[in-house]
Amino acid sequence: MAHPDQVPDGAEATRRARFGALPERVRLEDTVEERPATAPDPAKDTYNADEWLTRTCL
Repeated sequence: MAHPDQVPDGAEATRRARFGALPERVRLEDTVEERPATAPDPAKDTYNADEWLTRTCL
Protein backbone atom coordinates (compact mmCIF):
# COMPACT_ATOMS: atom_id res chain seq x y z
CA MET A 1 0.00 0.00 0.00
CA ALA A 2 1.46 3.33 -1.05
CA HIS A 3 1.80 6.23 1.35
CA PRO A 4 0.20 9.55 0.31
CA ASP A 5 3.60 11.27 0.06
CA GLN A 6 4.99 8.68 -2.38
CA VAL A 7 4.28 8.88 -6.11
CA PRO A 8 3.41 5.49 -7.66
CA ASP A 9 5.85 4.31 -10.28
CA GLY A 10 4.93 2.94 -13.70
CA ALA A 11 5.09 -0.72 -12.62
CA GLU A 12 2.69 -0.10 -9.74
CA ALA A 13 0.27 1.73 -12.01
CA THR A 14 0.40 -1.18 -14.46
CA ARG A 15 -0.26 -3.69 -11.67
CA ARG A 16 -3.20 -1.67 -10.37
CA ALA A 17 -4.67 -1.39 -13.87
CA ARG A 18 -4.38 -5.14 -14.38
CA PHE A 19 -5.08 -6.55 -10.90
CA GLY A 20 -6.84 -3.64 -9.18
CA ALA A 21 -10.33 -5.17 -9.35
CA LEU A 22 -11.83 -8.60 -9.00
CA PRO A 23 -12.99 -10.35 -12.18
CA GLU A 24 -16.66 -10.44 -13.14
CA ARG A 25 -18.74 -13.08 -11.33
CA VAL A 26 -19.54 -16.22 -13.29
CA ARG A 27 -23.07 -17.52 -12.93
CA LEU A 28 -23.45 -21.17 -11.94
CA GLU A 29 -25.58 -21.82 -15.03
CA ASP A 30 -22.65 -20.75 -17.20
CA THR A 31 -20.28 -23.31 -15.62
CA VAL A 32 -22.27 -26.44 -16.50
CA GLU A 33 -22.56 -28.02 -19.93
CA GLU A 34 -25.20 -30.68 -20.40
CA ARG A 35 -25.01 -33.13 -23.27
CA PRO A 36 -25.69 -36.86 -23.58
CA ALA A 37 -22.84 -39.23 -22.77
CA THR A 38 -23.48 -41.33 -25.88
CA ALA A 39 -25.41 -40.83 -29.07
CA PRO A 40 -28.72 -42.71 -29.15
CA ASP A 41 -28.63 -45.86 -31.27
CA PRO A 42 -31.83 -46.20 -33.33
CA ALA A 43 -31.18 -49.89 -34.04
CA LYS A 44 -30.74 -50.81 -30.37
CA ASP A 45 -34.41 -51.22 -29.43
CA THR A 46 -35.79 -52.59 -32.69
CA TYR A 47 -37.69 -55.86 -32.51
CA ASN A 48 -36.60 -58.77 -34.66
CA ALA A 49 -38.98 -61.74 -34.64
CA ASP A 50 -36.28 -64.08 -35.97
CA GLU A 51 -33.52 -63.15 -33.55
CA TRP A 52 -33.95 -66.33 -31.51
CA LEU A 53 -33.07 -68.31 -34.63
CA THR A 54 -29.69 -66.69 -35.01
CA ARG A 55 -28.85 -67.05 -31.31
CA THR A 56 -29.84 -70.70 -30.84
CA CYS A 57 -29.18 -72.28 -34.23
CA LEU A 58 -25.54 -71.42 -34.72
